[in-house]
Amino acid sequence: MRRGNIIKLIVLVLLVAVATGLSIKPLVDPVKGIPLGLDLRGGVHLVLQAEQDKEGNQITNDDIDKAKAIIENRVNDMGVSEPIVQADYGKKRIVVDLAGVTDPDKAVNILKTTAKLTFRDAQGKILLQGDDLKDAKGGQSQGGQGYVINLTFSSEGAKKFGDITTSLVGQRLGVYLDEELLTNPTVNTPILNGQAEITGYATLEEAAADAVLMRSGSLPVSLSIAEKRQVGASLGVDSLNKSIHAGIYSLIFIFLFMLIYYRLPGVVANFSLVVYGLIVLWAFWGFNVVLTLPGIAGFILSIGMAVDFNIIIYERVKEEIRAGKSIRAGVESGFSRAFITVIDAHVTTLIAAFTLYLLGSGSVKGFALTLGIGIIVSLFTAITFTRQVLRWVVGISPKMKTFWFGVRGDV
Repeated sequence: MRRGNIIKLIVLVLLVAVATGLSIKPLVDPVKGIPLGLDLRGGVHLVLQAEQDKEGNQITNDDIDKAKAIIENRVNDMGVSEPIVQADYGKKRIVVDLAGVTDPDKAVNILKTTAKLTFRDAQGKILLQGDDLKDAKGGQSQGGQGYVINLTFSSEGAKKFGDITTSLVGQRLGVYLDEELLTNPTVNTPILNGQAEITGYATLEEAAADAVLMRSGSLPVSLSIAEKRQVGASLGVDSLNKSIHAGIYSLIFIFLFMLIYYRLPGVVANFSLVVYGLIVLWAFWGFNVVLTLPGIAGFILSIGMAVDFNIIIYERVKEEIRAGKSIRAGVESGFSRAFITVIDAHVTTLIAAFTLYLLGSGSVKGFALTLGIGIIVSLFTAITFTRQVLRWVVGISPKMKTFWFGVRGDV
């Protein structure tokens, strides 16, 4: 039993050490690692002002909501990490923060373009509108020369497009985005399957950008740029470095406190804290959590709570040992009796995090998400991992002195 427990502990320590070493590079990779928010990475801050049309129609809150939804779709298609899109109904504005975007003009063109797709004959008459479009994706042409947008129409749109191309065989069919002519191909044969392509793009990025506009729909109002600002990452990098340093100093203090006050269980708690950190960071990566300064604060707070849960359990273990139980029985009884307290603390904190995530926005959601993930993982490490490791440690020697559990030797 003693030798088996020692082997298990050695193997576990080696596995955690290897996992830690292999996790550093992929987690901090600037491209594929945990993404950083606007406050840490820099990006673009835009304020889009809704403009009245020529007829002077009033802009309603419903118009702002529709425009906000379309802009969110376009931002998501751009692949931006944790975009913040907020509506200001009083000033009829939409505020957009895009982390990691380095070209503000390109972002503006994608977001504020009305993007009305139409198909017209040689005389400019509109024959079909983009409402019948089901999907649009950028890609390479079949011949490998240049890039195209592949269009897929709805069932009704496919029928309309088939009728149009049947009647225009040998003639040109203009494809317009707003009033800009994208392409003016000659219809060689009727297109009856609802699949078409727009050619003439020099790069895949250009084709993909127009495809985003086509499939996300037309904005209900015209938008002008009230504010456009490039947010530098220098302040964010400085804040990130300070946060990392603060976290490291806090961990050192926590490790020393647990080691001195709880001794052997403190070693187990510190080891569990390393495992906890690995699981949380990989959870952030897996769920594509974007780290912001409030998110880092939520993570650090969850670390403190994870340590607090260990303290609750260890204090209960010490009480059981003082009451005359053996170390093995004290560990089992302490974990069992502290279980309800730990669960209560987790549930109440999770309710608070869940409420913040539902009712909050932007950085508040980031704080709630990192805190919630941290609480869930700490429940696993405190109740299962730490308990099992401590069982192995106690199993090494049945006559282990109570001193190593922070209890006086004369108890």
